[in-house]
Amino acid sequence: MAGGCPAIPWAPADARPPRVAMTTTVLLFASWADALGPRLAVELPEGAQVADLLRELSSRTTGRALPDPMVAINQRYAPAAQVICAGDEVAIIPPVAGG
Repeated sequence: MAGGCPAIPWAPADARPPRVAMTTTVLLFASWADALGPRLAVELPEGAQVADLLRELSSRTTGRALPDPMVAINQRYAPAAQVICAGDEVAIIPPVAGG
């Protein structure tokens, strides 16, 4: 897979898939959960990256500034350029501090 989603088994190798919407489950923690709730189903275009999801979520906070989070896809940390696949579970993990 290396940064991409698995191929659709019935699609010809040279076929360009349409940019259809997919639904991704997003788990939010701490300040992000306070702003948006602990769990969301987010619709994204096929081929969307972590950065695209963060922009979409930020647009829902109605101007509230939230800390830059770490993001995990299927329980593995993911960079901003990581592609999100249909059915992936994405966790938004803000920095924490405490004592």
